[in-house]
Amino acid sequence: MDNLKQPRITYYGPVGWIPGAMVGAALLGTPQLEAQDAKPAEEKGWETTAGAGATLVNGNSKSFLATFGIDSHRKWAHDEMLMGATAGYGKTTAVNRTDGLPDPETTTASFAKGFSQYNHLFTERFYAGLRIDGLHDDISDVYYRFTISPLAGYYFIKNAKTSFSGDIGPSYIVEKVGNDGPRGYAGLRAGERFEHKFESKARIWETADITPEIDNWDNYLVNFEAGVDAPITKSLSARLVAQDVYDHEPSPGRLKNDFKLIAGLAYKF
Repeated sequence: MDNLKQPRITYYGPVGWIPGAMVGAALLGTPQLEAQDAKPAEEKGWETTAGAGATLVNGNSKSFLATFGIDSHRKWAHDEMLMGATAGYGKTTAVNRTDGLPDPETTTASFAKGFSQYNHLFTERFYAGLRIDGLHDDISDVYYRFTISPLAGYYFIKNAKTSFSGDIGPSYIVEKVGNDGPRGYAGLRAGERFEHKFESKARIWETADITPEIDNWDNYLVNFEAGVDAPITKSLSARLVAQDVYDHEPSPGRLKNDFKLIAGLAYKF
C-alpha cells in the first residue's frame, strides 16, 4: 500500500479564486482609472487652407489669370465660425505683329468676394447665427454688394466625415451696380452646405443660397460653389473649385450668369 501512489487532489476553495478575482478587478478598474485621470479633450484651433492658381500664355496671344482663395473655420463646444475669401485678376492682349500699334489689353477678370458666418448651437443640430457676404466684380459692374443675414439652421447630417445643413432667415442687401446709385433692400435668404471627407483625406464640398428681394420677387441672387480637394502631401493639396453667381436683374448690358472654374494648389496650416 505504501508503494501505491496516492491521487493528487487540488482544492479550489475560496482561496483559489482570489488571485483571479483580483486580476479581473484590476482589469475592470483600469478603464475607470484612466477615465478619471484622462484630461478633457482640447478644443481645436483654427483650421485654415490657402490656395492659389495662375495661367500665363505668351506668344501670338498673351493672357494672364491669377486667383487666390482662403477659407478658415473653428469649432467650440457650442459655437462655430466659418470664413472664406476668393479674389482673381486676368487680362488678355491682342498682339499686333505687323501694324506696330500698341497691343490693346482687355481685362477678363477682376473680382473679390468673401463671407463670414457665426453659428451658436442650442442643441447638437439646431443653431442660430449671423452671416455677412461681400462682393466686388468689375466685369459684372458690381462695385460692391454687402449682405447681412441673421439665420436659423439645422444639421440634417452631422458626423466626423459628413455634414449637411440648411438655414434660412431675413437679410438686408446694400449694393451699387452699374451707373445706379447705392440702394438697400430687404431680402429673404435660404442656403445649404454639404461637406464629406474621405479616408484618403480628400474632401468635397458644395454650398448654395438664394436671396430674393421681398418687395420684388423677380430680383433675386443665387450663389453656388462646389469643390474638390485632393492631398498631395500632409499640408499640400490640389484643388478644383467651381463658382457661379446668377443675378436675375444684372447691370444693363451684362449677362445674368457668371461662372468661374478655378484650379490650383492649396496649403493647409
